[in-house]
Amino acid sequence: MKIAMAQINPVVGDVEGNRRKILDSIGRAEKGGADLTVFPEMATIGYPPMDLLENPMLVAQNLKSIEAIARRTGEAAVICGFVDHDPVHQPMLRNCAAFMRGGRIVSRHPKTLLPFYDVFDETRYFCPAPEQVPAEHRGTSLGITVCEDIWNPLHLSDSRLMENRQYDTDPVKNLAERGIDVIVNISASPFVRGKHAAKRSMLSAMARQYRVPLVYVNQAGGNDSIIFDGRSMAFDGSGELIARAAGFGEDLLVFDTDSGGCGSCGADIAPDEGEMEEIRRALVLGIRDYLHKCGFSKAVIGLSGGIDSALTAALAVEALGKENVLGVTMPSVYSSKGSVDDSVALARNLGIEIYTVPIQGLFSQYLEVLGDLFRDLPADTTEENIQARIRGNILMAVSNKTGRILLTTGNKSELSVGYCTIYGDMCGGLAVISDLTKSNVYRLSRHINESGEVIPVETIEKPPSAELRPDQVDQDTLPPYEVLDRILELYIEEHRSSREIVAQGFDEALVARILQMVRVNEYKRMQAAPGLKVTAKAFGTGRRIPIAQRFRP
Repeated sequence: MKIAMAQINPVVGDVEGNRRKILDSIGRAEKGGADLTVFPEMATIGYPPMDLLENPMLVAQNLKSIEAIARRTGEAAVICGFVDHDPVHQPMLRNCAAFMRGGRIVSRHPKTLLPFYDVFDETRYFCPAPEQVPAEHRGTSLGITVCEDIWNPLHLSDSRLMENRQYDTDPVKNLAERGIDVIVNISASPFVRGKHAAKRSMLSAMARQYRVPLVYVNQAGGNDSIIFDGRSMAFDGSGELIARAAGFGEDLLVFDTDSGGCGSCGADIAPDEGEMEEIRRALVLGIRDYLHKCGFSKAVIGLSGGIDSALTAALAVEALGKENVLGVTMPSVYSSKGSVDDSVALARNLGIEIYTVPIQGLFSQYLEVLGDLFRDLPADTTEENIQARIRGNILMAVSNKTGRILLTTGNKSELSVGYCTIYGDMCGGLAVISDLTKSNVYRLSRHINESGEVIPVETIEKPPSAELRPDQVDQDTLPPYEVLDRILELYIEEHRSSREIVAQGFDEALVARILQMVRVNEYKRMQAAPGLKVTAKAFGTGRRIPIAQRFRP
């Protein structure tokens, strides 16, 4: 059977636009000789729609759309994700795959395993499938599953992927017991660094265990903080990868389950990318889709001469084009000449426009206006934060006046411990590198420079500093980043307790201080711009911690 993997990038809530994408892909797949075309999970609406699902109009539009798609089908079949009403538990819904042929929906295949961890909250909207039933097409029995249905402990080859995925049923096993010739999975599986290789291994083992081809079709694109990497895959009955769609973009790949050959695509299976290259591509896609899907085309970035703003600018230029990125440098009396020069060098390397707006005069006016109120009080972080807030105000003014979205430049290390100024450097509409620790900021910057200097070497090599007081460096306040970042990864991403972290050789007092800094700065993160998720646990919708709480792990 020739199967087309139609890996599309839907826009959440754009039912009409998504339908046009789907119909266009069906037409191209048929020209490629496809007997079956498979689309991602919830392709009619886009994933994740979150509480938009509580709007009956959206659900109704999606139902009309899937009926219109069905009417377009002929002898070749189509499998497409959509949202259906649950006939028993109203007003709950079902996350479904529609199997369509001959101008109608032949059968509906609801999702069985509903994830409710990290960024997922599907039990809020959906009821699980009561049973799993194969679909028949041209003498072939198709075992149709939806995303999480393939994530069950029986088949997981990587213990990292088993967390939170403990279910009392196995949809794939249930379908296999009924007798199937092909496993089909439609997905909207978010990108997480290192996940693709583990997923590939798991799917290969599943195909090998049941001795049938397996087709996995994943959504591509960015929706808010979540990035979908695509990389749809097909395996033969021995578990060998026979086809893989493009990463981090739309693709249409036609392959033959019998011969393993590709038809209209002619694509070769490229080797897996390294971690930093994966992250680079994910962040570029995340920037591009966040802006374009929100109606923006241009961005503004505050350039400090530091590595965080330099990396953010480099990624933004790749995502949007150099003509659509504006840099603003805002030196104060504490800014070194090197920092200003490094900002100019970066702008020259990237080919972007840069403006200089000195803030010393404004800062002096603030101090004068507040003089009576601050009389007899020593200078402290208040004066440092005023400078950051002046800069934030200037950048937001540029954003308002020019229609550019402000990209914030804070990294995960700073956001974790509160080494950032709320209403200052935290201002903006998208936090591009907020899920990268400082150590990974350096790693990604060096990776970007591998093919030639983009980020000035001086920016990478100099000690990081906020430059808000004389001779300031980050290590005046924070431990070395290689120490800080490992503690943060253990605590935030691996959910280790303070005792477990200390047991790995870290100083007990230091661990207690860092964890306390993380806790007391929850209020800042609650007000931060949405950030692009690339790790297993990012700040945002996937990590919901109370601000007023006294738990001490």
